[in-house]
Amino acid sequence: MPEEPCQCPECQRFYREHDRLIRENPTLRQQQELNWAALQSFRTLAGRVMEELQKQQNSTEAPGPSATSSVAGDLAGAGAGSAAGREAEAAPDPDPLQQAMADLENINAHLFSIEALMERIFDVRVPDAVEQQFREIAGELAPDPLNADRLRLNRLLHQTPDLP
Repeated sequence: MPEEPCQCPECQRFYREHDRLIRENPTLRQQQELNWAALQSFRTLAGRVMEELQKQQNSTEAPGPSATSSVAGDLAGAGAGSAAGREAEAAPDPDPLQQAMADLENINAHLFSIEALMERIFDVRVPDAVEQQFREIAGELAPDPLNADRLRLNRLLHQTPDLP
């Protein structure tokens, strides 16, 4: 017996987004481009945040009473709050800003690795007949939820009365 998909709001949102991406990008080439664009946007955003955190860290190291930025101050406050809750630990909490920067550096390294693998995917080309099969299967995997036939079928399956 197949497992029922999770019905929590987060999973439902994921399923809708998953199906939308298949519907709107039903060919191999479109999926390649979509994944490349998503990877590049992730790298760009993570890199820019990393630069901003480095600037903030440099400004907090400089002398002056107003040197603490809002993000650095929020991270320091979060670290202080968590330290109070863990007074039994012998080791002091690492600087939250430093930890966030280290995490972003790790993410960036992983993204570079994924990019290297993705470049190999772009070497693959398939004939038009195979691209057509991609389109057909995409329609089966993620049919348009606003299609009139599908709406009518859903209404029958869920036995919801027609609205006046």
